Amino acid sequence: MQRTSTRRQTLGGLTALALAAAGGHAASAAGPGGEDGVTPALETESYRIPSADAGIELYIRNKRPAGTTAFPAEKILLYVHGATYPAETAFDLPLNGLSMMDHLARQGYDVYLVDVRGYGGSTRPPEMSRPPQDGKPFARTADAARDVGAAVDHILKRRGVGRINLMGWSWGTSTMGLYTSQHNDTVNRLVLYAPQWISRTPLPLGTGAGPLGAYRTVSKESARARWLKDVPEDKKADLIPAGWFEQWADATWATDPEGAAQTPPVLRAPNGVVADAQEFWLAGKALYDPGLIRVPTLVIHAEWDADLPSYQAQDYFARLTNVPYKRFVEIGEGTHTIIMEKNRMQFFREVSAFLNEAEPLALN
Repeated sequence: MQRTSTRRQTLGGLTALALAAAGGHAASAAGPGGEDGVTPALETESYRIPSADAGIELYIRNKRPAGTTAFPAEKILLYVHGATYPAETAFDLPLNGLSMMDHLARQGYDVYLVDVRGYGGSTRPPEMSRPPQDGKPFARTADAARDVGAAVDHILKRRGVGRINLMGWSWGTSTMGLYTSQHNDTVNRLVLYAPQWISRTPLPLGTGAGPLGAYRTVSKESARARWLKDVPEDKKADLIPAGWFEQWADATWATDPEGAAQTPPVLRAPNGVVADAQEFWLAGKALYDPGLIRVPTLVIHAEWDADLPSYQAQDYFARLTNVPYKRFVEIGEGTHTIIMEKNRMQFFREVSAFLNEAEPLALN
């Protein structure tokens, strides 16, 4: 291992930049945060672990209260990204000096993120250095779930616990949902941010017509347009605070030096997610059964999400038929990327509340 606001809520069923391949860092950070008014110091580690497949390594980042290495299972969380962008530049981007990873770590959590193969600081297969049409889509959802499984196994062994909390965003909800449906015994609670489900419209990933290649490329301009799609015109100006989009875009494109060196700069993203969408979600078929999930689950969404609209979150929520309890939260005036918008603290607090709360008592 190398060291390199509108809200609808339902409670049911009472039953920073990627490292170079050989690099790494351990650092401390501080900022606003502790419940007693004192900001806890945080310790950060970034490194890579082996995946289940030879030659593929996965980028891991861990952030926790400085000096602490023992945590109960309910205080450990692993996050995975969506279809296009790596984990660290959303979950650990210090907008206004604070990332969501910071927010949770300052509450005493041992917080991890992982990049699936082909994303961020994880191994990029050789076909990503060739023209996309010369290869086939890779990093399918089943591959991503296996990568998550490698990260979970690593954390369980590292901390000596039997289960942890999981959180996925967008396609990451399919990754975490599939993994959980097969490994309920290693999951404490599950957070699904903008869940992917059977779609009535094409995916907004810009793959165009023709055969699907190994990967696709994304420009900063197209990323911004996709972000603001379906936001009312009179709300666009102040949805993303000044400088936040540029901070995110610069950090994100820097995780792909090969793509960033092109003119104009691009970000390369594997097309496995698109292949799965074509075979399953756009064909009216489910890739896995949410009814197999048997852990407490939060579904959280924002009203202007054009990528995975509210009907998908609601349909998914209805299929969580075997969880001990579940919750659906929808936040007003936010998009698919509410984690980096003006109302992000509502999002942070809802996730924290779900993770921190005691188990509900059964009714007599």
